[in-house]
Amino acid sequence: MNPIKKISFIGVGNMGNAMAGQLVKKGFDVTVFDARAETAQAFVTQHGGKAAATLAEAGPGADAVIFMVPDDKVVRQVLFADGLAESLAKGTIVIDMSSSAPTGTMAIGNDLDSRGIGYVDAPVMGGVIFAKDATLDIMAGGDAALVERCKPLFDAMGRRLYVCGPLGSGHVLKCLTNYINACALINTLEAMTIGAKFGLDSGVMADAIEAMCNGRQHPVAKKIVPHVLTRKYGTGMAMQFIAKDVKIAVDSAHSIGAAAPLAEKTAELWAAACEKLGGKLDQTEIVRFWEEKTGVRL
Repeated sequence: MNPIKKISFIGVGNMGNAMAGQLVKKGFDVTVFDARAETAQAFVTQHGGKAAATLAEAGPGADAVIFMVPDDKVVRQVLFADGLAESLAKGTIVIDMSSSAPTGTMAIGNDLDSRGIGYVDAPVMGGVIFAKDATLDIMAGGDAALVERCKPLFDAMGRRLYVCGPLGSGHVLKCLTNYINACALINTLEAMTIGAKFGLDSGVMADAIEAMCNGRQHPVAKKIVPHVLTRKYGTGMAMQFIAKDVKIAVDSAHSIGAAAPLAEKTAELWAAACEKLGGKLDQTEIVRFWEEKTGVRL
């Protein structure tokens, strides 16, 4: 199968501008379209390539169409209501690199498949900073052969590609990673505000948290990979002792009138897991609490 050379890139805002710019830089034939014509023209002035004045100009002849828009609803609008899909030849690959809902992605894929057009979801992590230096992390879902065909595009824009599985799985992983990041952010801020109310220095707390909770101390590196995924469960710390420490954190917050809604819920969950599974089990065996409720095994 011929390599992808000609690309139509839909949506060249902050992220799309940087990503499509990398494609131009790496030698791809790029035509951009944006709802704001001046944004598309500014891209050409900055990076080169071509700007399509209408969607009817953007589609014909494209080997691949890349979307970097707000969500799958916009993708559907552009493809079907605005008519872009009508101008795409059979065998064209459409790639949604936005943050979209997996169910919407799968539905769009079915509609495109009936037209002989391939669909891949490939959301990114890293933001504008990493888009500018082509070090995005990219999560791809879809037919394996289609993902492989798109790999040169992903290599041009990112540092690492995670091949996730069927269509929609890239978007699932993207939303889950942002969920983890969102939890970690407010979890850390909650802890630091409690500490600040106790009189701890913010800089000292930040340094300590960086050392004790990230890198080799991060739960993924220290506990999930070596103990949960291997089912070794051998960290040497019992669930009941983690539950005790979380309870102390909650009680400490209450004693000074600090807000601790996440800590309260965390203490509740650890206590429930200890009661159900047994508090003397290794802390990593708490995974069974979620596995049993969800009906899966990591």
